[in-house]
Amino acid sequence: MSYNLLLRKLSWIIACFIFLHPVIAEESFEFPMISEVLRKVLFPQGDGGSQYFRIPAIITAKNGDLLAVIDARRNTTRDLQHTRNIDIAYKRSTDNGNNWSGIDFITKFPDGQVGSDASLVVDRKTGRIFCFYNYLDHDTEFNKSRPSRTAVNYRYFLQTSDDHGKTWSQPKDIRDEVLSAQITKRDFVFITSGRGAQTPSGLIVHTVVHVGKAGYLFGSSDQGKTWGALKKASPFSPANESKFVELSDGTWMINARVNGSGYRYVHRSTDQGKSWISKKETNLPDPGCNAELLVYTSKKDGYAKDRLLFVNSHSQKGRKNLVLSISYDNGNTWAFKKCIEKGAAGYSAITACKNGDIGIFFENGTKMTFVRVTLADLTDGTDKLTKPYEIK
Repeated sequence: MSYNLLLRKLSWIIACFIFLHPVIAEESFEFPMISEVLRKVLFPQGDGGSQYFRIPAIITAKNGDLLAVIDARRNTTRDLQHTRNIDIAYKRSTDNGNNWSGIDFITKFPDGQVGSDASLVVDRKTGRIFCFYNYLDHDTEFNKSRPSRTAVNYRYFLQTSDDHGKTWSQPKDIRDEVLSAQITKRDFVFITSGRGAQTPSGLIVHTVVHVGKAGYLFGSSDQGKTWGALKKASPFSPANESKFVELSDGTWMINARVNGSGYRYVHRSTDQGKSWISKKETNLPDPGCNAELLVYTSKKDGYAKDRLLFVNSHSQKGRKNLVLSISYDNGNTWAFKKCIEKGAAGYSAITACKNGDIGIFFENGTKMTFVRVTLADLTDGTDKLTKPYEIK
């Protein structure tokens, strides 16, 4: 065999190997580090008596204050079915994240009762903040006759604030209101952490996940007075923790974690969830981790461009390489991607600050870190807001 022929065959074998094993090429996805306005660790170890923190959520109140919410896991990093002590903690900032309040608690539970996976929505009209989380009573749920920790009857608790997150209502159990009739009492189903969304029509929409099967939508059309499953909306799959937005053209989009796939999945509906078109997004690698999607600006609100933001652990080989992406065409392509953290980066959440900057709150190993960046830095100076930012 000639040297040239051997070289051609080797080249063909290598090309086929890379094509059939894209996960190997994935880790070459490197993006420029973004310039940061600031970086702060919000919940240091021992804060408020908790040794560990997980599951970040962040939102901007109607008055512009930032609200960062977290699981305060007192003595272990394990999830709520495996520990008896998790509280829902928060901090607030009135100056775009430059300074933060001391730790406080939306709810602090007695031993054996746990809350976890907080998510937030603000009603644009009233300013009321809704905080959802999963709740479990170990003493009621686990006993000698029912020791399993996989078939768990999570309850879904809701608390509200009418003063931009300073004080909170008592918990209300809404599980029986929001679950689809297709789900039984002991199915492993939970509310996605991070944030829900409100459509331009005022409908509040959020997701619950039936692990290993599908995602479902629930919401409220009366500013949170009542809640229910969106009965006209079909389940979507594949899906684990999932984020919903309504795009500028009225399309409903869900960006979903799918464990083991190596990528995000995006589900789109042009009939308000009656049917879905699902696609593996090979330009959004993912290790199987919660992420966040945010409609940053819309032409309908008087901005020059539709801007969609997405943040995730942009890797197939572990929770690392946190990347912020921006799309100008409703998520069909991503015009700019910048790295926020090359190292450990798990669950992440995103919000728009009142000055128009972008705030990211994420798990940086054991450090719960807040970073603020500008639109100009994300887009290499090619994009800026043409009018003051309006909290939506």
